[in-house]
Amino acid sequence: MMNTLPLGVGLYLIIVGGIVWLAYSGAQQMGYNWQWYQIPKYIYTFTDDGFQLGEILKGLWVTIVLSVVSFTFATVLGLGIALLRLSGLVVGKGVAIGYLEFIRNIPLLVLLYLFYYVLGPVFGFDRWSAAVLTLGVFHSALISEIFRAGINSVDKGQWEAAASIGMSRGQAYRYIILPQSVRFMLPPLFGEFVHLIKSSAIVSVIAVAELTTIGRNIISDTYMSFEIWFTIAAVYLALTLVLSFGVSALERRFQP
Repeated sequence: MMNTLPLGVGLYLIIVGGIVWLAYSGAQQMGYNWQWYQIPKYIYTFTDDGFQLGEILKGLWVTIVLSVVSFTFATVLGLGIALLRLSGLVVGKGVAIGYLEFIRNIPLLVLLYLFYYVLGPVFGFDRWSAAVLTLGVFHSALISEIFRAGINSVDKGQWEAAASIGMSRGQAYRYIILPQSVRFMLPPLFGEFVHLIKSSAIVSVIAVAELTTIGRNIISDTYMSFEIWFTIAAVYLALTLVLSFGVSALERRFQP
């Protein structure tokens, strides 16, 4: 793990560098007028009141808040689905499997349109609510499988030990099974959080004021397509790389 991480990051940066070079070459052939000097004011400014966040950093903050709220909802829902599937009840298992198959086989964009344009007018969902529900529901299906795998990784003897001292199934989950399965679940859960952050860009199609939407709005005002998209991509890259290093550290920490 220690050796493969720098290699993977290096390969990733090489690929990104190649894409940037191709885009830059294409822009040069088009005679594009680069205006990089205007980018800093969209990141930060200094006024009489001191340091002020620019539109891009404000959009980044909305992306982070949206991702955290959606991930929290997805985690709670995913745990419920996993426990329902492992409950041993025929109806519960059927409902869980049906939910997973439906969510995993519907595109994220279609799910977003379903929550905002179809269910939104019925239940009064605004853009933010529809975005949180879409991301939470979609990723809950993936997170439920992480929980299920983590729970199944605990030795069956632990269940027998819990039953031998008179614990109910709920108590066994709370005090024995879930605490022991944490080390198996944390790394993939954090990896799924990184995935969710990247997925959050799709809510720009319903004009939630997150990072991608801010980028599109700036471009519509300035026509600086290349500069803005390069900057937005760099912000996403920096955020996900930091989190990816955290995931790798967790994997080493909890490695059996």
